[in-house]
Amino acid sequence: MEDEQDVRALDYLYEMGLLKRYKRTGWVVAGVAAPESIADHSHRTAVVAAIVAELEGADPQRAAFLALFHDTQETRLTDIPYIGKRYLKAAPNAEVTADQTTGMPEGLAGLIGGAESEYEARESSEAVCARDADKLECLLQAVEYREQGTNTQAWVETSLAALKTPSAQRLAKLALERNPLAWMHEARDSKPPK
Repeated sequence: MEDEQDVRALDYLYEMGLLKRYKRTGWVVAGVAAPESIADHSHRTAVVAAIVAELEGADPQRAAFLALFHDTQETRLTDIPYIGKRYLKAAPNAEVTADQTTGMPEGLAGLIGGAESEYEARESSEAVCARDADKLECLLQAVEYREQGTNTQAWVETSLAALKTPSAQRLAKLALERNPLAWMHEARDSKPPK
């Protein structure tokens, strides 16, 4: 029994590897030549979630954890573009996560299912911060692609409108005013600390 549960845990790890290969389809629709993967998005979303949560007085580790698992269902659903969602009805994330974790050790299945459930319910402060992180990360990526010459204004506007926390709203406003590479130029031109 334990061997079968370990196999299911290992299979889940291989399944999550698909997120590194699947591209974010919104950026494909926008015409981005080499769009980010779902894993790329999820990584920065987890970092953003920790920062937003800390600024909001929530638990940054929990928010980052929720954000890390927020798109794991896309291994099976893929990243359906926004316009496609008008015509397609995907299975609920809870159903996909339950299928993904079937046969795993009970505690592990509960950990992953609990993260999905908390994120989707958006009742905890950490879940609200993780959801804002998802939208803020999309806005940051849209700004970066815009700087590279792609028209991503629609992504900027929809992401900005979805933000709930004051901290995410402030960071988004700054992102719209500041060049994405300003930090690099400032770091290059500053003197290293002694």
